Amino acid sequence: MTMSSVTVRVDARTKEQAANIAEDFGLDLSSVTRAFYRQIVREHRIPLNLSYPDAPQETVEALDEARTIVSKKSARFDNADEMFESLDI
Repeated sequence: MTMSSVTVRVDARTKEQAANIAEDFGLDLSSVTRAFYRQIVREHRIPLNLSYPDAPQETVEALDEARTIVSKKSARFDNADEMFESLDI
């Protein structure tokens, strides 16, 4: 298999902290990076939890509502007119 290089720029403190954690697992940063790429390919997604820990309450409620709608496979509105009415359009 032909290998390819990846260059990542990160501040020195972050690199050092990440290297220390990887070392605790007996790995180096290159091995961790390769494992991350393989996980992306295997799962067909970016395996990160991207969230705002202190999101505004309105945002949290909107996300909860969206998750409920998706899980129930239902719609919030029965038609476009209801949606536009709720938006005062």
